[in-house]
Amino acid sequence: MNQSEFITIYAEATPNPDSMKFVVNKMILPNDSVDYRNVEVASNSPLALELFKNPIVKGIFIMNNFITLTKSSEAVWPEEIPAIKDFIKNWIESGKEVVNKNATLSEEEETEIEKKIKKLLDDHVKPAVEMDGGAISFKSFKDGVVTVVMKGSCSGCPSSTFTLKAGIENLLKRMVPEVEAVEAEAGI
Repeated sequence: MNQSEFITIYAEATPNPDSMKFVVNKMILPNDSVDYRNVEVASNSPLALELFKNPIVKGIFIMNNFITLTKSSEAVWPEEIPAIKDFIKNWIESGKEVVNKNATLSEEEETEIEKKIKKLLDDHVKPAVEMDGGAISFKSFKDGVVTVVMKGSCSGCPSSTFTLKAGIENLLKRMVPEVEAVEAEAGI
């Protein structure tokens, strides 16, 4: 195996104490993300199906070069991390498929306000959320309310409500006067 094929993984805590971000030195799902809150919705990911066989795994989020796992509340991360890192490392080094790629949905026509909201989310919010092992995506803008989808460690995180209201909502209200409120829903 040459140096460029050697996979390294490190675990990084997230603001959600039940979620851990496993960062890989290789892109595993570039420019896309998947969020599985249970095994029933993970049928398009061989890796997620195998990870769900571990009884502590309650959620899986995969994006770019990281995998965020959400565990059951009774499990303890320090006891679980080494085996999970080894499993992910071996899976990726073996070249097994992470996610079966389905056709992407075409985007509907966007208004200028929606374009501005998406750009603000992409430029100012997404990088910070991704650093914490999650993702945020624009869902809709209707009657002054922006709806976003929170995925990964952000889905169900105790501090996500504060982040949403104090950070994201304030930014969007300040930069896009038409925005009156921001609401979030958990990703599936």
